[in-house]
Amino acid sequence: MAPLTSVSGIVVSTFEWIIALLLGAVALSALARRIKVPYPTFLAIGGALIAFVPNSPSWSLDPSLALALFVAPVLLDAAYDTSLRDLRKNWVPVSTLVVVAVGLTTAGVAYVAHRLFPDMPWASAVALGAIVAPPDAAAAVAILSQVKLPYRMIKVLEGESLLNDASALLIYRIAVGAVVMEHLKWSEVAPTIALGLVGSVLAGLVAGRVIPPIMERVREVPSAIIVQFATTFLIWIGAEHLGLSGILTIVVYAITLAQSAPARVPARLRVPSYAVWETTVFVLNVLAFMLIGMQMRPIWTKLDADVRWEYCAAAGWILLTVILVRLLWVTFYRTTLRLLIAHGIYRPKDPNQVASPEGGLIISWCGMRGLVTLATAFALPETFPYRDFIVFIAFAVVLGSLVIQGLTLRPLILAFGLRDDDPVAIEVARARAIAYRAALDAIEDDPSEEAEILRLEYRAILMQADDDPHGGIPNGELPADPLRRRAIEAARKSIFDLRATEVIGDDAFHRLEEELDRAELSAGG
Repeated sequence: MAPLTSVSGIVVSTFEWIIALLLGAVALSALARRIKVPYPTFLAIGGALIAFVPNSPSWSLDPSLALALFVAPVLLDAAYDTSLRDLRKNWVPVSTLVVVAVGLTTAGVAYVAHRLFPDMPWASAVALGAIVAPPDAAAAVAILSQVKLPYRMIKVLEGESLLNDASALLIYRIAVGAVVMEHLKWSEVAPTIALGLVGSVLAGLVAGRVIPPIMERVREVPSAIIVQFATTFLIWIGAEHLGLSGILTIVVYAITLAQSAPARVPARLRVPSYAVWETTVFVLNVLAFMLIGMQMRPIWTKLDADVRWEYCAAAGWILLTVILVRLLWVTFYRTTLRLLIAHGIYRPKDPNQVASPEGGLIISWCGMRGLVTLATAFALPETFPYRDFIVFIAFAVVLGSLVIQGLTLRPLILAFGLRDDDPVAIEVARARAIAYRAALDAIEDDPSEEAEILRLEYRAILMQADDDPHGGIPNGELPADPLRRRAIEAARKSIFDLRATEVIGDDAFHRLEEELDRAELSAGG
């Protein structure tokens, strides 16, 4: 047998590093859960350490692939679970965070960067501002899932994290385009931007209607999951080629898809799909932090000691700007809304629409940066002015925000003692009762002994529905039979109707969907 060549040695070394990095990320994630901090915090620290590990790998990726590879699937995964009902209810605070907060952060960071480095082109400074402007959902959700914050506050943060990427990336593309084209007039690009935004929404809607019936024909689980990922990338790539917003197109596509997919996709396909998507999002976070950490080493090593200090000082000032701008805007918005209500100018339907001072501070502090910031920094062309500086600052802001805000957010929430009345559990209990009454009705006329046993089981579920909103159905002690599948189908139809009429939101719907999926699989569905 021929000895391994040097090329194969490199391949083996790379493969070993991939295994080591993934296992290390799993260990860091487990440690993060144990001490109750967001796992991206430890990934950021791990990425920073890679830059200083002797003989660590130095992998590269085509910058043009970064956004499609890292952002598209992560964004689709988040948008798929978004509740349109809750998004509409909270459109005012969400839109101000998405548009105003992102715009002010971009402007503030661009101003500070240009003052620190006067030779830096304004377009590059604006690109840096847009890169660090959007907060990341993963870090905040990792914390918020451990505590009971008011439900409305969580929905505002989720809505913001879903849409702020689109507004930030729009500014980012304009700034990058200004550098590439050298002279870019707003009067020339404004109509193109407007058409692009409208076209992105329409493209997402069309894709969400046309693609599901095609995907429905693929019933084999591995093939179906591959088609799901391939379709996501193709939609992103197609939107970019047409001059549309890939982010906005994916968001609209995912939200549209989520309205019809649960009725089209069987449980035997949905359950493994959810598991694969969750794993993929984690792996993409790991790769993004590791790759950007590898980018840091050559940047750091070629800097003189004085320049290193300048870069670190600049990172500190920009991180402070990012935190303060969000804090000041949320405070201004909350104070203004309270004044409008006090003078009778604005009368909200929900008295809890205006956050308390403690709630406003929590929303301000949920501004950790993450995957999107890293991906957009990585996606800058190699020849972009001040690229090394922008990549350095982007990673520093991500690391600083995840460490400072990520490690203090949970203690801050606990100190304020914010409580939630758990409206999702109330909706789940109400919907579960309706669903299993529908299941009972579906088998009421069956005289068989199996039907009677099943009716007893479902009546027991109805009896505990109000007492234990978090309780689910049994995992199916009865043998697999068509009778149980018929009852589950009736229950599933009832929760589709409840979501369509907005009696329940998507959170309650997905919780019940998971229960019914387990029951369907236990019945051989």
